[in-house]
Amino acid sequence: MKKIVIVGGAGTVGKILMNGLQQRYEVLVLDQSITSPSSTEQYVDATSYQQLLQTIPPDTDVLINLLRMETDQAVEPVETFEKMTAVFFKATYYLLSVAEHYQIPKVIFASSNHVTDYYEEDGYSTLGREITTDDYPYPKGLYGVLKIASEQAGFIFSLNKQLSVINIRIGSVPEGDETEAVEKNDRLNRTLLSRNDLVNLFIAAVETDVAYGTYYGVSNNPDKPWDLSNAKNDLGFISNHEN
Repeated sequence: MKKIVIVGGAGTVGKILMNGLQQRYEVLVLDQSITSPSSTEQYVDATSYQQLLQTIPPDTDVLINLLRMETDQAVEPVETFEKMTAVFFKATYYLLSVAEHYQIPKVIFASSNHVTDYYEEDGYSTLGREITTDDYPYPKGLYGVLKIASEQAGFIFSLNKQLSVINIRIGSVPEGDETEAVEKNDRLNRTLLSRNDLVNLFIAAVETDVAYGTYYGVSNNPDKPWDLSNAKNDLGFISNHEN
C-alpha cells in the first residue's frame, strides 16, 4: 500500500482527499493547524525545511502539496508578499528538496486556475475556446504568479533530479453542500471540481508514470473554461460529474 503525505491537508480540499484517498492508501496529513497529533495527523510548519525533514516519513511514496493562505489582492503589501512567498514558493522548494533527499518518487502540487485567470471571466473562457495548459500563463495577481513559479520549480527538479512532478490547476471546490453552492453561485456551474472528481483526479496523478505534467482540475461542466483533454490522455482521468 502506497504511503501518501498531504502537506497543508487540514483545509477543504485536504479533508476531501483524506477521506477519499485513505480507502486505497496509507495517508498522513501534515498541517500547521493540527493541535492533537495522531497516527494520521501531525503538526508541521512547512516554511521550515528542518521541520519538514523531521516530520515527513522517509518511506513516503507520494507528497501532495496543498499549502495555502488567505489572499485577496492582486498586488499585495510587502509584508503579505513575504508571507506568501514563504508559503507558496519557498515551502514548495523545500518539499521538492525533501523528496529528493529521501528519494520520494513523486510530488503532486496543487496549483490553481488563477495562473491563467486573465483568460477567464465569470467562469467563461475569453479565448473563444477552452483554456489549455499550452496557453501562456497570464495571472491577474501575485497568487497566480507564485503558483507559476512553483510549477516551474517542479519542472527543474523533474528535469535534473529524476522526480515525478504533477501540477493540478484546481478549479472551484466549495465548502459544504455542492448542490446548494452551485445554486447560489452561477460561476460554479462552469468551474466546479466535484468531490468525486477531485479524489479521482488525484488518484490518477498518484498512479501515473508521467514524469512531469500540468493539468486543469475541473469537472465536465457545460461551458467549462478549461480543457481536460491532456488529463484524459495522460492520466486516464474521466470526469464523472456534469452539472
